Amino acid sequence: MSLRNSYTRLAPVYDWLVGPALARVRAHSLARLPAAGAHILLNGVGTGLDLPLLPATNQYTALDLTRAMLDRAQPRRGKLDVQWVQGDSQQLPLRDNSFDHVLLHLILAIVPDSRAALREAARVVRTGGKLFVLDKFLRRGETAVLRRMLNPLMRRIATRTDVVFEDVLAGVNGLRVIDDQPAMAGGWFRLITLEKTDAQDFPEESESSSSRRGHVSQTMPTSSETATATSITNHINPLIAPCLSPGFADAQA
Repeated sequence: MSLRNSYTRLAPVYDWLVGPALARVRAHSLARLPAAGAHILLNGVGTGLDLPLLPATNQYTALDLTRAMLDRAQPRRGKLDVQWVQGDSQQLPLRDNSFDHVLLHLILAIVPDSRAALREAARVVRTGGKLFVLDKFLRRGETAVLRRMLNPLMRRIATRTDVVFEDVLAGVNGLRVIDDQPAMAGGWFRLITLEKTDAQDFPEESESSSSRRGHVSQTMPTSSETATATSITNHINPLIAPCLSPGFADAQA
């Protein structure tokens, strides 16, 4: 089953599965965000469990792979300044250096290519910007027999259980760890703060980085009267268009 299909099916029960269990650590993670004045990418926003906890004085772009997740996230926006994008975290349809910071809650250990997702997040954040990670990771040399045995099944349903963060980071240049602390489950879940130290380099690509970005559709909100008005505003909103990669607008036709 593809990740898109899996999370489309999980969307109706996602809050029940992960909401209460991660509520405290989620709030602790979000306390790292700046209080005001930043443009932050919510990379893998899911059903929007983070949204009620976010400072309303920042600007946000919320991205997720599935329309089903975004439909559930939108009612939680409250008074937040949020723009919505449906896209793949492994191939972001966003321009280089577009965001002050990136939030990566429970996404790096879900996507098939964790390095690609981290590399893309680093690409779209400005030099000096932070990447705030909350996820479950093994450490190098950690046996974790049960987690490794479960991985072939779990990765097909919802998430990977064998991701080693140090191996992921080793494949992405221009990032440094400024904080790494255990969050829960005996340190399986970790709060990691990264800083972008310089521009990203993609030596394996002969084309420009913009040619690698996904051309996907910006989501249309739900069909309520308020959401209908929002959908008109958000369809290639001029506030977000400068962040989108070349060719994105053409993909809307």
